[in-house]
Amino acid sequence: MTIYSQHATRGKTQILATYEGPDGVVSKTVTSLAEPRLAVPVVDALNRISAFATVPVSIHDRRERRVGYYPRTHLAALTDPAARTALLGGAHSLWYEYVCLRLHQALADLESAVAALPDTVSRAIRSELEAEKHGLQAGLADFSGTSSEEDPETERCWEFGHPFVKYDDGLDTLSDETREQLDRRESEFTSEEREKAVAALRVLVTAHSQGGDVWASLDDPSCRLFVEPYDSDGFYLTIEAPEPGDHEASWEIEVSRWVPDDPDEEPGNHTSATGHAVVGCALPVAPTAEEITHLLKSVDEKPLLLAEWAEAPVGAVLAGTTMVVTERYDS
Repeated sequence: MTIYSQHATRGKTQILATYEGPDGVVSKTVTSLAEPRLAVPVVDALNRISAFATVPVSIHDRRERRVGYYPRTHLAALTDPAARTALLGGAHSLWYEYVCLRLHQALADLESAVAALPDTVSRAIRSELEAEKHGLQAGLADFSGTSSEEDPETERCWEFGHPFVKYDDGLDTLSDETREQLDRRESEFTSEEREKAVAALRVLVTAHSQGGDVWASLDDPSCRLFVEPYDSDGFYLTIEAPEPGDHEASWEIEVSRWVPDDPDEEPGNHTSATGHAVVGCALPVAPTAEEITHLLKSVDEKPLLLAEWAEAPVGAVLAGTTMVVTERYDS
């Protein structure tokens, strides 16, 4: 329910918290830092934490043609490090668990950003998270009719349906489109199948985050990661989780290539093309996030490794990995 920014004043950089109070929008100083570069990761992490904490409790859960509410249990993680593990253990819904994972990552990023800062700054940041959590809980108690006269007042106002946050995390995590996409995907799942899909989502999203500067996209956070490194001669990689309801399916690693629609054009230098799978690896067990991250970084550092993998026969191990080719699609 707060938007964070930085402001230079008197040779220092202030971190500001802006929120809606009883009398309108208010800005206050959270803490000050010696250099702007120290404030950038702190401000970024605080904005993501505020958005991921606030939005789920500010919108309706419209799955299964009903109007419900998302859990608020994730709020405990704002101030209690011991509660952060729970952010990675639920199975409420694909979108909510996706947001909880992003919140966990943002809290870890904040912890890293303040690790080398003075203790006075760390205390100020912890106090700010306390204020954010208290404001949300007070607003929710009032909204649900469970507040009492003994509850202390809060200076921050919250309104259901109108969260005061910076939405964009660069990945559209909180967008209506992403939520609706994930809701559609789980619409026919049993509770057991949803748990499996959530587990796959955590693997793919974590690997994507650990990939750092590697250009990779989450075509669907719960099932598919797409990687097309620059200068790869038209080759690309997909990593896809199995459909939870298909007990015969397995995780698939697939090397494909864009084939120009115009036969006179060269692969990798075309105006339009169609993707064609070349080799596939059906994995006997689900990969870890670290294994997928290794794949991402390998092809980013050496894009033409994809061309080398594309030549591997069935039964061969992809160079630099433990993954065995189980199918060639050009035979």
